[in-house]
Amino acid sequence: MPAVESRMLAIGTKAPAFSLPDPDQKLHSLEDAADAYVIMFICNHCPFVQHVRAELARLGQDYGRRNVAIYAINSNDVDRYPADSPSNMKQEARDWGYTFPYLFDADQSVAKLYKAACTPDFFVFDSEQSLVYRGQLDDSRPSNTAPVDGHDLRAALEAILSGRDVTEKQIPSIGCSIKWKPGNEPDYV
Repeated sequence: MPAVESRMLAIGTKAPAFSLPDPDQKLHSLEDAADAYVIMFICNHCPFVQHVRAELARLGQDYGRRNVAIYAINSNDVDRYPADSPSNMKQEARDWGYTFPYLFDADQSVAKLYKAACTPDFFVFDSEQSLVYRGQLDDSRPSNTAPVDGHDLRAALEAILSGRDVTEKQIPSIGCSIKWKPGNEPDYV
């Protein structure tokens, strides 16, 4: 299957609210007070996510202590893609040292609210939960030798945390399509 680009939700969009469980069934929602919010749609089996998962863990370690709320969401159909099941999500988070909640969007409604299209798909919101960045983590892909350093996403976070504007030049993320349940595909894909 060919790679899919993110849909680039409109800058200024208010972060859609959600309440999703982690693999232990603890519910997580957007926190009320953070300086920035990162919402990322990922999964376990996608080679694009596997390529960057060490950097995702570093992001959690680097920014979690800087009052940035980070949430990873898996919206894939686990009946057809059992590698993405909640028990495997728990193992993935443990193996890679994710310090942020890794949440399961069983009915795929949150992915639709964010117009998420691929894994990974990244959204960064400011302290008012207004979208300021959507796009790629960095220029790296499984097929190239660009460094996996999270440059684009980190630049957006550093701008927010230092009170600067986030660059208007934003490149779509690219990855595997979200694995929609049959008959549940959104109209934007």
